[in-house]
Amino acid sequence: MTLARSLFEEKLNSDKFLVTTEIGPPKGTDLEELVHQIDLLKDRVDALNVTDHQSSVMRFPSLGGCLLVKERGGEPIMQITCRDRNRMAIQADLLFAYSRGIVNVLTLTGDSVDVGDHKETAPVFDLDSVQLLRMIRTMESGTDIAGNSLKGIPRFCTGSSVHPEADFIEPQLIKFEKKVAAGAQFFQTQGIYDLGSLRRFMQYASRFNVKILAGIIVLSSARMARFMNENVPGIFVPDEIIDELAAAGKGKGLQKGIEIAARFVRAIKEENICHGVHIMAVGNEGIVPDILEAAQLVDVPH
Repeated sequence: MTLARSLFEEKLNSDKFLVTTEIGPPKGTDLEELVHQIDLLKDRVDALNVTDHQSSVMRFPSLGGCLLVKERGGEPIMQITCRDRNRMAIQADLLFAYSRGIVNVLTLTGDSVDVGDHKETAPVFDLDSVQLLRMIRTMESGTDIAGNSLKGIPRFCTGSSVHPEADFIEPQLIKFEKKVAAGAQFFQTQGIYDLGSLRRFMQYASRFNVKILAGIIVLSSARMARFMNENVPGIFVPDEIIDELAAAGKGKGLQKGIEIAARFVRAIKEENICHGVHIMAVGNEGIVPDILEAAQLVDVPH
């Protein structure tokens, strides 16, 4: 079998300012909107991250979404959470993904089932994200996690998450170093609303040979910003941004959110704070091209 190749990894190893975004598969078999999102975004970003039962809500699988991205000519990043599958199932999914040319993987421990729509589900958590990274590197050495030889060896471009604005940063830094040691090549951060926090984190992270993509969550209203402050760990939207959204006027919150997101993207690129951005539009994926245009990312193809 021909060795699968990661175009995203090649870009990671270049000096290009990277732009990724994420798309959420539907709850059901109607893939029309997902296909529309893929076609809209595939040539405007460097890779499309397909979420894996985001917020513990059951949906069409990340692997299936990645196959669609691949079929439509895009570069997929497959999310794998440890919440739903044990190590045997995850290894099998990885082998299948590689056999179909899906080689970019974002490893996540996963949200608690308590926040999702299947609260009676028994969470698995056979591995955590660090152990999952180690397992992937073990498979690349030619054996499964139990030490049995593989017939045909996969190779992946692996990433994970980090939260530079966490209330207690020291545990995040410890886990970040463990993920780097386990083989992570890139990181997508939780949503960033304070560039000072990102700059401080990058002073630390720049010692490691990894690429950091700053997470940009697009806010659609002051109410959404307040909700995130109260309910999403590691997220803090400053009062001045909430006030800016509140002052936008009725029906203009999302447009203001696009402006704010574009401002952050432009500042991160112009100041060369980190290696790129990961834009999370939270159900408004169609606005991502507007953000890129407002951020003046002229090197993103249209």
